Amino acid sequence: MRKRAASRKGFRAVVGLISCSPDPDLELPLAPLLDRHQPLHFIGVGGIGMSALAGILAERGFAVSGSDPRDNAVLDRLRRVGVRVFLEQSAATVAAIRSGTSMAPQVVISSAIPETNPELVEARRLGLAICHRSDVLAALINGQASIAVAGSHGKTTTSTLIATLLAATQHDPTAVIGGIVPAFGSNGRHGEGRLLVAEADESDGSLVKFRSSLGVLTNVELDHTDHYPDLEALITTLQRFAGNSERLLANRDCPILRERFKPAHWWSIETTKGMSFAAMAREERGDGTVADFYEDGKAVGSFELPLPGRHNLSNAVAAMAACRLEGVSFAELRQAVANLQTPGRRFDFRGLWEGRLVVDDYAHHPSEVAATLAMARLMVDSGRSSLPVPPRRLVAVFQPHRYSRTAQFLEGFALALTQADSVLIAPLYAAGEAPIPGVTSAAMAQAVRELAPGLPVLVADSLEELASQVALASREGDLVLAMGAGDVNGLWDCLGQWQQAPDQGKSARARPLAA
Repeated sequence: MRKRAASRKGFRAVVGLISCSPDPDLELPLAPLLDRHQPLHFIGVGGIGMSALAGILAERGFAVSGSDPRDNAVLDRLRRVGVRVFLEQSAATVAAIRSGTSMAPQVVISSAIPETNPELVEARRLGLAICHRSDVLAALINGQASIAVAGSHGKTTTSTLIATLLAATQHDPTAVIGGIVPAFGSNGRHGEGRLLVAEADESDGSLVKFRSSLGVLTNVELDHTDHYPDLEALITTLQRFAGNSERLLANRDCPILRERFKPAHWWSIETTKGMSFAAMAREERGDGTVADFYEDGKAVGSFELPLPGRHNLSNAVAAMAACRLEGVSFAELRQAVANLQTPGRRFDFRGLWEGRLVVDDYAHHPSEVAATLAMARLMVDSGRSSLPVPPRRLVAVFQPHRYSRTAQFLEGFALALTQADSVLIAPLYAAGEAPIPGVTSAAMAQAVRELAPGLPVLVADSLEELASQVALASREGDLVLAMGAGDVNGLWDCLGQWQQAPDQGKSARARPLAA
């Protein structure tokens, strides 16, 4: 039976219902996890998943420390909310966090922390309690009224939109998101309201630990083949997540969800029949969408979404539906939707470089690449854009991410990339995986050429070479759309440092958005 402790500012004293385990897959018997008297130490505290948790817990009065060798704005923000930050990961750091405390610290790790990490090695030697970040997130989700968003694509955007709408309508949510939320300037937010909004990442299976009040499923497609042997394994994991949710809201437009899941509420952007919530687009433009909102088949009113693309319309309808289920009026939502923004690295305009519009996007699955390029193509073809000026051509810059994913979806990536006017392939980002023979950026480029023989395709061996290719293969008015989950977001900085050879004229310099 699910136990609830007395509520205090939306947060229960007993916040953990999954016992501590460093294994992201392991779901153990129910037991408390967080104790306000026990310090917490996050190894790799600057990570996108770790920093949000550390900041929220510090603002809730927990003694929190963390280590990360990369000193940056994320660590500065954590310091401001009271997190003790160490820039060295060593046994000495473990000794420092143990000194002066009456209770041994709880050590938190993520799947990115290797067993050879010196802090983790020392923590194990000393017998300190060690848990996975998913256990801490589960403690927060399970400890108060919560909305958890899962799915193969769109979960970061959808959870961002839900949290933004709740904040804009004075519901003051807590939020744990896998991207920077523009309205908050952070990936985490401590709120005093009743609700917590969290992104539930399926990549390591840890979302089976969550017991949300409302679960949201955006879609299902095979991904993370390093963890899931086949689609059925992924479906099984998401079915466990769905079964653990008190209520489930799901996307009827996804064939797999339609066939394999039975939510309490459906949403759609394709039909209103039998839908709890739906939106029918009246006008689709490169700078947004005008749509009619329906509840239980009846028109409620129209709204204007400043985010182009049908995938963003679906994400927005999911967010509006979740808020409606939590009691937010349509009138409030209609006003708030007009100011929505996507999270960082989701069609993120970096600035103008020599007349080119440079955009960064996290798309790293064929469906995501296809949807992002379709949105960009709409901007080019319609002459209307959310960018400062409508682009004239579309230059796709794509970085394959992981050998396993690239091998599984090579043809799908190639087909998606044929929507562009020109294609540049960045060096494959391994993400710690061992190479697979024949799986290379060059192989992807060849697959694109075979599908579209007349399409210009280049391959780079480094980000510096990629910047040179962008400079020489693009022209003023182009939209340079860099996509991938690796380090291709560093292209903007490389463009800022790129110089033409002496016989190619003046050097080119990047101009930031604020300039």
